[in-house]
Amino acid sequence: MSLAESDLPDLSPSPPRAGALSVLHIDESVVVIDKPAGMLSVPGRGAGHAPSAICLLQARWPDALTVHRLDMATSGLLLIARGPQAQRRLSAQFADRTVVKHYEALVTGVIDADSGEIDLPLGADWPNRPRQQVDRLDGKPSLTRFRVLARDLSREQTRLELQPVTGRSHQLRVHLMAIGHPIVGDVLYGPMASDAIGTDVALNPTRNVEQPPPCPAPMAWRLMLHATRLTFVHPHSAVSISMHSAAPFDERLGPECHAASGLSFASNHQRETAP
Repeated sequence: MSLAESDLPDLSPSPPRAGALSVLHIDESVVVIDKPAGMLSVPGRGAGHAPSAICLLQARWPDALTVHRLDMATSGLLLIARGPQAQRRLSAQFADRTVVKHYEALVTGVIDADSGEIDLPLGADWPNRPRQQVDRLDGKPSLTRFRVLARDLSREQTRLELQPVTGRSHQLRVHLMAIGHPIVGDVLYGPMASDAIGTDVALNPTRNVEQPPPCPAPMAWRLMLHATRLTFVHPHSAVSISMHSAAPFDERLGPECHAASGLSFASNHQRETAP
């Protein structure tokens, strides 16, 4: 007797199902969507994965092509090109770091500084893939700027605006873990994940790899990280476009169910253009 994947128990640490995929802007060259937490940006490896954002879009617009990605657990703004020429031009903007990205995160602990930078090199944690880590010996330069938006003393949490200057894998999550303030709901970099893989919290002198003592992180139904603002130059009109999506961290009842079509069109998100 063989079992289909749907017959197996779900042992994934991510409790929510992805919500509706909102299309915030579309024209002949670009699509901007609001990706829900729990949805892949691109197809996962192997068979049996849930639908990805790009596959849902390509079912409606076959010329949709990937330009960048958000982690499965991260929600928020995702820019998609329409056609190879738009993809090349937008990819060049990301490579040149002219695309401005801002995120909001809810982190554990109260951060005293109103703003600051986290400048720590990052590299793969090969024995524990897909985890990344601070690696001063072989890591790539990685810079994150942060600004405190609010402090919740009763819950011992801080709400941050984040700007990743570089775009390393899991950069925001690892940087915040590295300073002792992991993102609320992070099952990959929170203290329980570190305990599960036997992470040494001291400096490893043989690899110059730092694993600081993690701040106790409260559980949440999702990773509290949302891509809130995305500013780019339109690949054909050369107009600067800035999209905004409010972080949904005040929701207490969990994510919505899938829309029937997997797509919905939203009009309550801000869009700014500049000549």
